[in-house]
Amino acid sequence: MRKLAVSLAALAAAIAAPAAAETVAVTNARILTAGPAGEIARGTIVLQDGKIAAVGPAAQVPAGARVIDAQGGVVTPGFIAPNALLGAVEVRSLGDDLAVNNPEIGASFDVQYALNPASTLIPVARLAGITRAIVVPLSAGGGGGSFHDDDGEEVMTAGDGGGSKSSALFAGQAAAIHLAEGPEILMKPKVGMVVPFGDGGANVAGGARGAEIIALKSAFRDVRDYMRNRAAYDRAGVRDLALSKSDLEALIPVVEGRMPVIALVHKASDIRAVLKFAREEKIKLILSGVEEGWMVAADIAAAGVPVILDPLSDRPESFQVLGSTLENAARLNAAGVTVSLEGTGGAHRVRELRYNAGNAVAYGMPYQAALAAVTINTARIFGVADRVGSLEPGKDADLVIWTGDPFEPLSQPKAVFIAGKAQPMTSRQIELRDRYKDLSGPCPVAYPK
Repeated sequence: MRKLAVSLAALAAAIAAPAAAETVAVTNARILTAGPAGEIARGTIVLQDGKIAAVGPAAQVPAGARVIDAQGGVVTPGFIAPNALLGAVEVRSLGDDLAVNNPEIGASFDVQYALNPASTLIPVARLAGITRAIVVPLSAGGGGGSFHDDDGEEVMTAGDGGGSKSSALFAGQAAAIHLAEGPEILMKPKVGMVVPFGDGGANVAGGARGAEIIALKSAFRDVRDYMRNRAAYDRAGVRDLALSKSDLEALIPVVEGRMPVIALVHKASDIRAVLKFAREEKIKLILSGVEEGWMVAADIAAAGVPVILDPLSDRPESFQVLGSTLENAARLNAAGVTVSLEGTGGAHRVRELRYNAGNAVAYGMPYQAALAAVTINTARIFGVADRVGSLEPGKDADLVIWTGDPFEPLSQPKAVFIAGKAQPMTSRQIELRDRYKDLSGPCPVAYPK
């Protein structure tokens, strides 16, 4: 017991230390690397200059390194939350910085310019082992986008529903962020172009699914014409184009296959239509939502398209998701589809990402596949796997030390490192709890005895 107390005291000291990228060695850890090394039953991981310097059963502790004895605890990569609203929303009823209703701004809308590093939601997510996130815009045209709020209900974003300019076909560009304490959280901008399909896409295109596909094809044709005739466009020497110049410019990486389309799609028939559209237009694709994805898993796997899904989305609350099931993630993974798991709501309950992964395991997804679905898979999907997503030498030192299995609700992180820096293990909620849990001592004026 004395040895354990000393170890925990050392760990507490490490957590309380100033957030600097120092040399740290975590020893006696069960390391789930989410990389080629797989699980290391008992090993050491060394963090140096913000990077992972070494990891393995025989990794050497550098002289002068701060040593944290994990006492057999679990160490994982920091989790990555896709479809997040972190840094762009605080109180949903008061609005957000994720949607725009402007006929000149659709594809060119970029969430990176409104990120708030001081959001009180970021520390809450960080305390759930989340160290990076993909922040996505929401469609504001004609109810064109949807997400599951923090009560699990599907919410359609605002709009008139009567058809709109082509700009409404595109919600805008997503960005990758880190959740480290500090004045800047942007990691990588422009990691994907969000486009609603299914009911949402039909709404922005005038009420029919087929109309949206035609409108998108027309928009992409305009982009290609613009690319061939930029000089003529500037002197008004080309035909009228439906999109603004800023939207045309924003879509060039999409039609060139450098930026993926994040397709919000749910129903099996809509998924097939989106796969066909992407194949014909030769664009890179990510499917998001895919509640009926298991029904067309072979098609998705054959196309080599990854998916993002909430494994707890199983209620047939609309005709788009009648075939939803808690086994969706397991079945897609078994078919060979690259799966990324998301937390519920994207903001206030994104912390539940690890619980969602645990539920995916409970309904048939192999444990290591679920771990990959909250780490390396998401990093690969969004083009940041060279930096994060697994515990490998040379990558950013994002890791979490857990008291037990991270997918078990009673397990808690004992330390969180982002790019080698120890993060504060507190949040506004914890601070408020500590302030008011004992009113026997000195109290604020508003709380007299």
